Amino acid sequence: QVQLVESGGGLVQAGGSLRLACAVSGRAFSGYPMGWFRQNPGKERDFVATITASGSTTYYADSVKGRFTISRDNAKNTVYLQMNSLKPEDTAVYFCGAAIITSDLTLPSTYKYWGQGTQVTVSS
Repeated sequence: QVQLVESGGGLVQAGGSLRLACAVSGRAFSGYPMGWFRQNPGKERDFVATITASGSTTYYADSVKGRFTISRDNAKNTVYLQMNSLKPEDTAVYFCGAAIITSDLTLPSTYKYWGQGTQVTVSS
C-alpha cells in the first residue's frame, strides 16, 4: 500500500513563496515518477510539474515555468515543490501523485497514487 501525504500549504501574499512537501510511504519511492497537480472547485486537475524517478529530468507547465521548482530526495521518500513569485491565480488545492508507468506524465490518468491535497491561497 502506497500513501502520499502533502504538507506546506497556507496563505501567502502575492510575490511570496511556499514550499510544499509530499512524503511517500509504502513501496519503493525511488522507482516512481512523481508529479504535482492543482485543482479548484468545479475545475479539472491541472498539471503543474513532474520529475522522473531518478530526479534527472523535470518538466513544468508554462504557467509556472521559472517560478516553481520540483525536486525529490529519494533517501527521505519525499518530493518537493518550491513555489516563488506566487500569484493569485496559483490559488488551488495542490496534489502530489505517484506514477507506475512512464507515459504522458502531464496527465492525471497516468498517476496511480494520490495524496489528499494541501490548500494554497495567494492573496492580492
